[in-house]
Amino acid sequence: MRFRIVLFDLDGTLIDSGPIILASMQHAVRTVLDRDVGYEELAATVGGQGLVAQMEELGPGRVDELVEVYREHNDPLHETLEAFDGMMDVLPQLRSEGRRLGIVTAKRHRTVALAFARFPWLSEQFEVVVGHDDTERHKPDPEPVLAALARLGAAPEDAAYVGDSPFDIQAGKSAGAFAVAVGWGGIHSDETLLAQEPDAFVRSPEELLDVL
Repeated sequence: MRFRIVLFDLDGTLIDSGPIILASMQHAVRTVLDRDVGYEELAATVGGQGLVAQMEELGPGRVDELVEVYREHNDPLHETLEAFDGMMDVLPQLRSEGRRLGIVTAKRHRTVALAFARFPWLSEQFEVVVGHDDTERHKPDPEPVLAALARLGAAPEDAAYVGDSPFDIQAGKSAGAFAVAVGWGGIHSDETLLAQEPDAFVRSPEELLDVL
């Protein structure tokens, strides 16, 4: 066992939420700002500072409206979410080996709860969930990762952080954890992730077992 603590991002890492995030962002911008924004431009903001900061980039001065329309569109779509193939097996395997698992996400806890309602088995795998509500600074700042480690009473050198965005890699490395990039999120390209020089890059959930 290399790492007794394994922390995960949520969107694009455990659940295939990229399509509904991008669709809801596109809907909000079209509805509030009356303009179309391509997925590539939207994807560049996903996974970091959170929804409010994302909307600030897209429509300064209209953030409250954008967030409201986004949530009205996005919340019901959680009923269509799917978990990534393999994660249902990998997470219990890690726990059976004595690992302690946590989630570090840019989502607020109310939105995490929607994902857990869709996948009750998922919430049972984790000892700690750090969301946007829990820290003053957010990914790529290391504070959320360090907050999760503090709750677990663990040191960064004993931990890996697994995520699908450049912000995850930056946060993990800055925290002193082993940063693992995953290539199945569907939002950020392999090139974008590899440019951040993660400690490991995997293309399937099963490969995680080899690097952790």
